[in-house]
Parts: sequence; C-alpha cells; structure tokens
Amino acid sequence: MATLILGLGNTIMTDDGFGVRAVEALSSRYRFQGEIRLLDGGILGLDLLPRLEEVERLLIIDALEMNSAPGTIFRLEGEEMSRAFASKLSVHQMGVQDLLAVSGLMGHLPQEVVVWGVQPECIEMGAELTATVAAAIDPVVAGVLGELRGWGVGVELSRPSGAGGLTV
Repeated sequence: MATLILGLGNTIMTDDGFGVRAVEALSSRYRFQGEIRLLDGGILGLDLLPRLEEVERLLIIDALEMNSAPGTIFRLEGEEMSRAFASKLSVHQMGVQDLLAVSGLMGHLPQEVVVWGVQPECIEMGAELTATVAAAIDPVVAGVLGELRGWGVGVELSRPSGAGGLTV
C-alpha cells in the first residue's frame, strides 16, 4: 500500500517551512519499510498532482492557521481538514484543497488523508523556524511515526551516515 508523507511550506518564510522541516527530520532520522515516500512539496500546489497517483495513504505536514497558541499541534482528518485549509492565506496552502479536489475528480484521491500541523508563531522572511515552532518538530515526528505504525508501516532509526530518502 503506497504511502506519501508530504511536507508543505516555504522555508524562507520562518514557521511556514514547518512541514518541510518535519519531513527532513523524518528522512534523516528514520527508515521505513514498504512503499513509503517522503516528499518536500514546498509550495508546488497543483504541480503535486502526479505525485498522488497510486497513493493510498497521504500524510500531510504543514503549518496550520487555526487561531491557537503558537506551537499548538493538530491532527486533522475528514471535514477538519477542509476547515483548516479554507482559512489559510498563502498560495501553497489554498493549493492543498484544490490538489485534493482535483485528485478526487481524476480518481486518484488517497483512501486515507491525515494532516499533522502546528500553529505558526511568525510567517515573515527568515530561514529559521521560531523556537516555539521548532520545539513542535519532535512531537509531530512522534505523532507521524505513531500514525505510520498504526497503518502497519515498519519504522527503524537510520544509520548516522545513511542517506535520507527525501524526494525534492
């Protein structure tokens, strides 16, 4: 069963890069058994459509504007996702709703879609996450690993010298 872990965000807009940074952490720290792909989706929006073909499970990691305290972690599925992505302001974030809608129209919508995210503190020019949001990386990574294990995916720590496996 093909699973795609998709990190979204703009890494030069401080906390907006959270999803990409979380996928980088997963890629550098862990190896996965089975057909698991990790993808830096950046701000590609509908350009990601071909990547959803033959994906049965989609796990998205992103900064989510949920009007909560910075660093608050969210796990969303179903209608909760529509609410989260409908309120977003940047181009790539609105693209998620469009991406999933078009994927569904083309018959490629994954059977399961889950979003893990964090409330950003700052979305301004800057290459580093704020300390508050950076502190959410490890708990989100742990949540994603739990999600994958629940789906029957084997997870192992990477060897320190091993290649990551992140697709760009």
